[in-house]
Amino acid sequence: MSDYMIRALAYDGQVRAFAVNTTETVSEAQRRHYTWPTASAALGRTMTAGVMMGAMLKGEENLTIKVEGNGPIGPILVDSNAKGQVRGYVTNPQTHLDLNAQGKLDVRGAVGAEGTLTVIKDLGMRENFSGQVPLVSGELGEDFTYYFASSEQVPSSVGVGVLVNPDNTILAAGGFILQLLPGADEAVIEAIEQRLGMVPPVSKLIQQGLTPEQILETVLGEGNVKVLDSLPVTFHCKCSKERFSTAIISLGKQEIKEMIEEDGKAEAQCHFCHEVYHYSKEELESFLEEAR
Repeated sequence: MSDYMIRALAYDGQVRAFAVNTTETVSEAQRRHYTWPTASAALGRTMTAGVMMGAMLKGEENLTIKVEGNGPIGPILVDSNAKGQVRGYVTNPQTHLDLNAQGKLDVRGAVGAEGTLTVIKDLGMRENFSGQVPLVSGELGEDFTYYFASSEQVPSSVGVGVLVNPDNTILAAGGFILQLLPGADEAVIEAIEQRLGMVPPVSKLIQQGLTPEQILETVLGEGNVKVLDSLPVTFHCKCSKERFSTAIISLGKQEIKEMIEEDGKAEAQCHFCHEVYHYSKEELESFLEEAR
């Protein structure tokens, strides 16, 4: 089943909810970057949160998430937009730690419990909106929950999860975001808190074959959810040979001249998707003319 996300309201419009299956999307990132299990979980959780946060945007708006902890995995960078497209990478993709005390992938150990979570939104205005909070756990779900409460003043619950097969491929990935809308009843808040304490991890729900709709019903209770719409989700990178050509030209005459003299060719690799673009001597010579 192809990845998709749903947007919904619950409890008669008192709660805004999102749920998504990102198994294929995270699999594509794992394949491109050859991430090891703990790195896959950290990157996959961040991409899953990112794609749902992208769904809160409109039109051509997009956002960038940067997780910078003090763990061995290094910074995680994720881009997403309002169209269900997401891309991301982790600085040290071949990072894997022993399982934690609960027998799960040690995402906290890889990310680190100290550092920052930054969200930058490009809303088409002169200046981007930027919000930053300290990491509170390194498990990422709790960190995004804290981000919403602290930076956007929206009481939220974020659940994100990734399960990895023994051969490093992705078994299941997905998540949900619940957000209380202004004026939500105390009884509704208590009911949600109780249910959240009882439901299995979201990755387990996806592994069991639950759809995003069924995930929200499990979390919020049957009959309480009204689905508004759905959106396909894909790993999508906006890099291209033309974009890198422009970047090479911007390096200036001297650097391009050195490329021609030293190697007679050049190559550029995208951090986000690992695509490699090759440039011949003739192409570099044409760039040199443009740079002049």
